[in-house]
Amino acid sequence: MMVLTSLHYLYMIMVVIILVIMLMKKEIVIPCIIGIFAMGLLYSGSGVFAVQSIFNTIIYSGNEFWGIIVIISLVVAMSKALQAIGADVLIMSPIKKVMVNQTMAFWGIGVTMMIISWLVWPSPAVPLIGAVLLPAAIATGLPVIYAAVAMNLFGHGVALSSDFFIQGAPTITAAGAGVDVTEIVKASIPLWLTMSVVTVVVAFIMMKRDLKKNPQLAYFIDESVKSEVKALGKTAKLIAVLTPLAFVVDIFAMVKFNLAGGDATALVGGTAIIIMLLTVLTSFKIKDGFEMVVDYIKEGFKFGITVFAPVIFIGGFFFLGNQGGATAVLGEGAPGILNDISIYLSQSIQMTKLSTILTQTAVAIITGLDGSGFSGLPIVGTLAYTFSNFIDIDMAGLAALGQIITVWVDGGTIIPWAVIPVAAICNISPQELARKNLVPVMCGIGAAIVVALVIL
Repeated sequence: MMVLTSLHYLYMIMVVIILVIMLMKKEIVIPCIIGIFAMGLLYSGSGVFAVQSIFNTIIYSGNEFWGIIVIISLVVAMSKALQAIGADVLIMSPIKKVMVNQTMAFWGIGVTMMIISWLVWPSPAVPLIGAVLLPAAIATGLPVIYAAVAMNLFGHGVALSSDFFIQGAPTITAAGAGVDVTEIVKASIPLWLTMSVVTVVVAFIMMKRDLKKNPQLAYFIDESVKSEVKALGKTAKLIAVLTPLAFVVDIFAMVKFNLAGGDATALVGGTAIIIMLLTVLTSFKIKDGFEMVVDYIKEGFKFGITVFAPVIFIGGFFFLGNQGGATAVLGEGAPGILNDISIYLSQSIQMTKLSTILTQTAVAIITGLDGSGFSGLPIVGTLAYTFSNFIDIDMAGLAALGQIITVWVDGGTIIPWAVIPVAAICNISPQELARKNLVPVMCGIGAAIVVALVIL
């Protein structure tokens, strides 16, 4: 029987406090710092160690986010170079013919994000969509917050929770459940379809409702995604053709060479740098290009660091909940707090079909609180195997339910520190994006639970 310690209870108390403060629409960096210090002090009994824990947690968290910070910064730097010669306006021109209104923009940017995310995962898809499609979508009157919602729900939700092509998520889940990955994929389809359709439809309805209540939303265009009207540079047309072509080539390369995750993101980042260099060196005098490239890089990283600075502190606290973060900061022997809490819940509740599904759902959500990606998948897979030994229930389906919910949360769509890439590329608050996603995602989870009760 799993026994929770005072460290587990302290972590849960701090999570509740942080969530309450978040619901009050206040920044949560201060409680996160307090939580890190308190956990370091309670675990070690040393004030010196507790103070060091704050710094070490920030370093660990920063390392986790560094790849995202760099790719966002490089894409912004590239975008600044494109804006300088007017190439971004030319890139948008043909896309505007398809994105003729808010509805087409919402579904267009969402479905495109889903397709690319299936092929290469959402991390490299975000800067691709952000660089090429986002300005065109905003130009139709689609509010930037709902452009972000569409990108996030379709990419980090619909695509990543199924992961039909790369199959990273179902492979991890299947390993935990002790079944073949094809069983997880097949069992996930009705649950995934229910969750996805309900979530995106509710989000679309909410967008229409908000636009009806506040029509001015359609006319507010954030300056960060609005191109300045400039005279076209001498190579603007060439760069406008090469930029989307380069990213299309990236996608083919990712598929051909099986590049995913960090490898795919690296390809996109390198491409962004090359496009920036080509833009500057072919459009301006070479002697000016040396300084201009540095200026664009500074602007890009200024944007990236500004967005991520508070998130590093927030993510740091929640990383202490998983085994890797706790071990890195607190030392060997530190507990995997979220894993322990999940196991405790599964052992403490009497199992029926309803309680099994609800427990699996709760565990999936809890393990998703660290927002690190797939950390909860081995747990929900293992729990599905465990539960199936005590109750007559479809093990693969139960594991798939846990996978879908964990990825929707952890991948993620409703945890502010997990929606950072999309929020950053759209220049909006992660908390605001998470709040917009919350109702649609919870409706989707509720619908998935109902379907699970019927088919499992």
